[in-house]
Order: sequence, then C-alpha cells, then structure tokens
Amino acid sequence: MNRTQALSRIVEQVRQGELIFPTNVNASIKIQEALNDPDCGIETAANLVITEPLLAARLVAIANSVAYSRFGGGVTNVKTAVTILGFTTLRSIVISVVIRQLSLAISDPQLRMKANQLWEHSANVAALAHVIAKKINHADYETAMFAGIVHEIAGFYLLSRAHEFPMLLDTENSSSGDVDEIVASPEAIIGQAVLKKLMVPSVVIKAVENLWNGLLVLPPVSLGDILMVANDLASVISPLEIRSKKILAQSTSEIDFFVGDATLNEIMAESNEEVRSLTAALLM
Repeated sequence: MNRTQALSRIVEQVRQGELIFPTNVNASIKIQEALNDPDCGIETAANLVITEPLLAARLVAIANSVAYSRFGGGVTNVKTAVTILGFTTLRSIVISVVIRQLSLAISDPQLRMKANQLWEHSANVAALAHVIAKKINHADYETAMFAGIVHEIAGFYLLSRAHEFPMLLDTENSSSGDVDEIVASPEAIIGQAVLKKLMVPSVVIKAVENLWNGLLVLPPVSLGDILMVANDLASVISPLEIRSKKILAQSTSEIDFFVGDATLNEIMAESNEEVRSLTAALLM
C-alpha cells in the first residue's frame, strides 16, 4: 500500500462515519458536548473543566497571559478564568486539549516529534491570529484564535493514524500531481469530518476551508484571510508543510501593508510579547 492508497482508505472510513480517536479524547469531547448545551452556565462549565487537570491549568494560564492583562492577572481559580475568557475561548481550549491528547497518544518517537512541532505551529498561528484580528482587522479575536488552534486538525488526525499507515508520511516520493490529489482534497474531507465531530462552529470550519483552498487577500478581510496571514507569519513551520522553505520565506517577506499610520510588521513587532505569552500559555 502506498500513500495515496492509505489516504483513500482513511477517507473512505471518514465518509462512512468512522472516526478513530484515542480513548483519552472521549472525555474532552463529552465536555465539549456539555458546553454546547444552552443551559450550561459558568458554574457548570467550571465544574466540568475541573475534571480535566490539563484543561484547567491551560485555562488559568491563558487568563493570566499578557493577551488578557487588562483584567489584572492573578487568576487563581477555574471559575474566574471561565468568567474572564468566556465560552468561545473555553471551547477553543477544550479543542486544544483534544489535539494534545491526539499527540500524546502517539507512541512512535519520530511521529511524536512531528506532532509536537505541529502543535507548536498551531499554537503560534492561534496567537498570531488573535493579535491580527484584534489590532489589525478589528474582528472577533477569540474566534480567530479558535481557528488557529484547529487549522491543522487533519494533520493531527493523520499523525494519530500513522502507526497503522506509516506510508502517510512518505511525501518525498509523491509527484506534483499526487500533491493536489492527496493533500488538498483528502485533507479537506478528513478535516471537515473531525471538525464537525468536535462540534466546531461553521464559521471556523469555513475559515479553515479558506486556508485549504482560498487565495490570500491583503489587508485581511475575512476570518479565513486572518488565518492565512497568521499561518504564513508563523515562526514555527508545520512539519507537514509541502511548500519549500524558499517559497515560505518569500511569502513571509511579501506580507506587509499599512494599517493607519503603521505597517503590519511594525504592529506585529510591538505585539511580540503578547504573541509569545499567549503561545506559551497554549503550549502548557
């Protein structure tokens, strides 16, 4: 079996509704389901979060990050963190825990290394999207961070299945024709299925689809545009990135535009500590 056949097998499973997750993911998915209940209040949400120590620690860390310093920091309990961050951010953090659980379930050292790098990339993109939406696009920055967290969900799912299908990572022998067939279409099919299973809002799914298939618009207009800019500006490159380092470097160097009296690069330089702090909180 080659890489194309392996991907076809997984896509067929997905189309039949068969999504295979490690057992430690199920508890977090149940929390996500509970948070989607319109009757779920702050007290209930806090009690749910406390049952997952990793989730609780990450939630409090993000509430204390520079990105939320307007609240004064010093958050020491989950209920206060939920109150400060709100349910949109809470849902995104639950998803981030699911992604980390997918990574931690990988036993192969090389695959685990790739998954860790992919998560570092995702956290960096999420933090960048948060800042870009808040300071440049003036959009919903919590949803932008959410989109950054989940934008590589298909990659995480494939890495979690690579012990069954090791040929999934054999990209060096793929032809350019295979790239269009394997990376674009199956990634979208698998990614959409996983995002829907995790109850990700449709606006976020659309933004991720824009990253898979869209053209970059500058200055960024839509959530998808914000995600594309953040993805290209990320200092940590995805280990699954198919573009060459030369093309990536050229793309990054070309991304700049004026926002009022300043440029994108000037604003991002001023926001470096905010991006660093939020990235670190997500990586806990």
